[in-house]
Amino acid sequence: MTARICQYLIAAVFLMLGGWALFAPSSVIELALSEPYRENTFVTRFMMACFGAQAVMFGIMALVVRWGSRAFATFAVVLLPFFAFNWYFHYEVPVLTSLGMLDFAGNLTMFIACVIGWRAAKLDEHDSRGIRSL
Repeated sequence: MTARICQYLIAAVFLMLGGWALFAPSSVIELALSEPYRENTFVTRFMMACFGAQAVMFGIMALVVRWGSRAFATFAVVLLPFFAFNWYFHYEVPVLTSLGMLDFAGNLTMFIACVIGWRAAKLDEHDSRGIRSL
């Protein structure tokens, strides 16, 4: 898999989940948050849509900016605290429903894409310097 395809996969996660939050915030609140923590008010819908807009913006940037190996490695490290977030807010404080754990699935998909993308970008960087990899 090429580094560019890995980038597109990361972008797809942001665009799909972010688009859902941006265009259907009530649906995200209803399906992803457990009943005791669910408030479908204007402010929560607004905040969910803002979150979605930021995710969509990052997804678009991931489509148009070419990442090198350092970008993939950095993004993989930046994702690590989100795994703790998902675990804590699903198992310790059950805010996220099982469907809300799509966030975890997205984070895991992006992490794997980062590892594969990092390797592919490293090979591309070596090849562009005239060093042929085996």
